[in-house]
Amino acid sequence: MADLNELLGDVTEDADAVFLFSPSGSYYDRYGDLDDDADLVVVGPENSVGADTFVELPLEFDDVRERIRFGIEGGMEQGVVEDGDVVVCVVSMFDEGTDTVTRARANDSIHSGVYDLFANSRGDPGVIRDVFEVAIELGKKGQKGKPVGALFVVGDAGKVMNKSRPLSYNPFEKSHVHVGDPIVNVMLKEFSRLDGAFVISDAGKIVSAYRYLEPSAEGVDIPKGLGARHMAAGAVTRETNATAIVLSESDGLVRAFKGGELVLELDPEEY
Repeated sequence: MADLNELLGDVTEDADAVFLFSPSGSYYDRYGDLDDDADLVVVGPENSVGADTFVELPLEFDDVRERIRFGIEGGMEQGVVEDGDVVVCVVSMFDEGTDTVTRARANDSIHSGVYDLFANSRGDPGVIRDVFEVAIELGKKGQKGKPVGALFVVGDAGKVMNKSRPLSYNPFEKSHVHVGDPIVNVMLKEFSRLDGAFVISDAGKIVSAYRYLEPSAEGVDIPKGLGARHMAAGAVTRETNATAIVLSESDGLVRAFKGGELVLELDPEEY
């Protein structure tokens, strides 16, 4: 009969890195004493254990799979692991302690650009995620079963408003609603069928809908085939510190722009 340690050894065999998700100091010290070739990486909201190699996890993920996926993408973004590396992940699933060990492989399909979008934008990471998820859901379901396009500009709202003008009455002008509220998200989806961009503050307050963006597009380089929404997204993020998330009506893809450049492109059906 196989020994339990031998069976569990299949999980850790030939690992290139061990990712500890939010470990306690004592737990980290125990792993730090391992005589192993695998790199030890701490993944969490902050480096409270003083780890030599640390990947920030700026968001809470209830789904363990998404937490691991996001952590590995962060590791790839920082060059801690690369395509093909075997990563052993030690996480908490049922308790505050670490109780689950799983094996994953870093690959380019994980390195989508989502980590950079959430972790390195001016807007609050939770706000970026909420807006991103609205765009993803719109891309999957459309508006009343029909494809829809939308443009969300998040962060640096004052400058964005100065570089845009209203196309119609702003339904959010005297409101204090924030993205992430389920009822508000329904409103965003409903208004998305009309022209213009949504402007959202760093903290998630919806500043305006129906905005026509007017930054200079001269010199903005976007991939061929992309239209006015994408050009506006590239231009406004070049002239402000905002992040723009675009749902394309023509091909159904979600794209994100920062600093005037395309930083993410994915199919909502595959996310």
